[in-house]
Amino acid sequence: MFKLSPLNQRRWSNFKKNRRAFWSLWIFAVIFGLSLFAEFIANDRPILVNYRGEYRMPIFSFYAETDYGGEFRSEAAYRDVEVKCLIYTGGIEDCLDDPDGLIEQVKSGQGAELGEEFSEGWMIWPLIPYSFNTSVDRPGAAPLPPNSQNWLGTDDTKRDVVARVIYGFRLSILFTLLVTISSSIIGVIAGALQGYFGGWLDLIFQRVIEIWASTPQLYVIIILFAILGRSFWLLVVLMILFGWMGLVGVVRAEFLRARNLEYVRAARALGVSNWTIMFRHMLPNAMVATLTFMPFIVTGTISTLAGLDFLGFGLPSSAPSLGEMTLQAKQNLQAPWLAFTAFTVFAVMLSLLVFIFEGVRDAFDPRKTFS
Repeated sequence: MFKLSPLNQRRWSNFKKNRRAFWSLWIFAVIFGLSLFAEFIANDRPILVNYRGEYRMPIFSFYAETDYGGEFRSEAAYRDVEVKCLIYTGGIEDCLDDPDGLIEQVKSGQGAELGEEFSEGWMIWPLIPYSFNTSVDRPGAAPLPPNSQNWLGTDDTKRDVVARVIYGFRLSILFTLLVTISSSIIGVIAGALQGYFGGWLDLIFQRVIEIWASTPQLYVIIILFAILGRSFWLLVVLMILFGWMGLVGVVRAEFLRARNLEYVRAARALGVSNWTIMFRHMLPNAMVATLTFMPFIVTGTISTLAGLDFLGFGLPSSAPSLGEMTLQAKQNLQAPWLAFTAFTVFAVMLSLLVFIFEGVRDAFDPRKTFS
């Protein structure tokens, strides 16, 4: 069974005593955990289909319309009345020609309750029957206001806002975690090497950082996207290449301060390897200063992604993007639900993350105690 060391137990205890950070962690964990199952919450394909006794999960597998007795080999459009008729009744003719209004019952999703004569199968739909790129079938000019069908309305291309928020939140957090963790590891290693060894290694690294930091990030992203095309992983790599310098300075300063302390000199005298001294003995003492900058890195990464999407140089246009929603809010001032949704999502997400990392920073600080 996994057991925390006494030091980590004390840190966890301190974190729990910080009520704001502790409850922010729980709230964020619930929201992010739900967003990880976005396909089960918001999707234009059913979660489970029972067709003539066979169970199918269209959210994971491809099923053509011919698999349900239709004519086309393309993926079944489960929201179309014809496909519903095939699944519920086993035949479009029986469904469409029924004089008792069977088609209306199929439209409303009541196929499993139509009796033995028209009970070939049934479907279980997600809570929100739209994916992030599904066009909503509602009359009127987009963007459409909220109603019982679309709780937060639609955007300017008639896509459900709630579905795009769920997928966009997950994408933003996963992107931020990838960039923050990768860039932090590179930055900590670079700063540790500079601060521990110093000398020419430190001087060369500092000149490289000065040159690289002066490179216009936005121009590089625009040029590479024009050549290679916009993609999620390319943007992750570019953000890591420009983001790893955020922690170098503070880690370097902590290692420069600690490398001549007595415990480091004693470890060297005992023959302990440099790598062990750096990352087992010195790095934990530098964690407080390092974690102090983590909220800025996390929020900065989210803001950078949103800013790039807002300018049109971020994720592909087909991706669910909170920054793109902000752009739509700017372009559609007559649709205040877009601006309200974008502001609320960013405010809640950034506030929770800042509170969590503040609690983590204080938990690692031995001078901090909570009553």
